[in-house]
Amino acid sequence: FQWSSPPEAIERFKSQEIWFPPPQFYELCRLCNFSSLRELQKFSSARALEGCERWMPVMLSAPDGSIQLLPGDELYPEDPDHTGEKKIIMSTDKKIEDLMKEGGIFHRIVIKNINNLAVYVNIQAKYKHINPLMMKNDNSDYTSRL
Repeated sequence: FQWSSPPEAIERFKSQEIWFPPPQFYELCRLCNFSSLRELQKFSSARALEGCERWMPVMLSAPDGSIQLLPGDELYPEDPDHTGEKKIIMSTDKKIEDLMKEGGIFHRIVIKNINNLAVYVNIQAKYKHINPLMMKNDNSDYTSRL
């Protein structure tokens, strides 16, 4: 076990010293907004009564990786399969780079491989929450058309 700050943990992830799944990568990117536990505690106390939203990432498979679509993303389905009963599989023949260049409203985690994740968010977070800092492992630069 080793205690690391969120930015340190992300750097260790990028260098493949450690691994964590996409939801934890997303949350660590969100924690990077706070420079201290005191700031995080102040933020969470201030927004505690605002509410929360149930999420279910929807996986979009592409030839060169996959994208976890999150609520608010332009590709997120209107009626996501929260239970897994429908066994909906979304896929495309387009490459991730093309999907990112064509897109404009992002709330997604791009997965090129198990050690190469990137978070892209340009929507307003609900319930006075805070968006993750956009972290990526590669040199891609997908700018929003918003």
